[in-house]
Amino acid sequence: MERLHHVPADACTGGTAQTAGMSRFAALSGDLVGSRALFMGRTHVAPGATSGPHHHGHSETGIYVVSGTPAFLYRDEDGQDVRIETRPGDFVYVPPHVPHIESNEHSDDEAVVVIARTTQEAIVVNLESLAGAGSATD
Repeated sequence: MERLHHVPADACTGGTAQTAGMSRFAALSGDLVGSRALFMGRTHVAPGATSGPHHHGHSETGIYVVSGTPAFLYRDEDGQDVRIETRPGDFVYVPPHVPHIESNEHSDDEAVVVIARTTQEAIVVNLESLAGAGSATD
């Protein structure tokens, strides 16, 4: 029987794929609520911290900035580093396989974002650099 699932904030789990420099918490996933094509959760980046470079495989990712002023760094098609500065209320779209970094290095406040992915579990491929290869972690 199909039913609604309520996941209270304190029930989100850190038992999901992780990247150095940030903490991910799963809320809606195949394991937690039986979703078939959706992952949602939140990510925290401490003041002064920067994540390691990573991408999310074939998954599209939507990001909503809840608090803080995180920056998102990636390398464009011409090999130029790009930095996107955000603030609460902003959205960021991350296409499949695009290496990126989440940075909170210039802030005294924690950055918190809500993430939604087009897969039922968090796909994270941690990399050595924005241009490097890495291995998948589920």
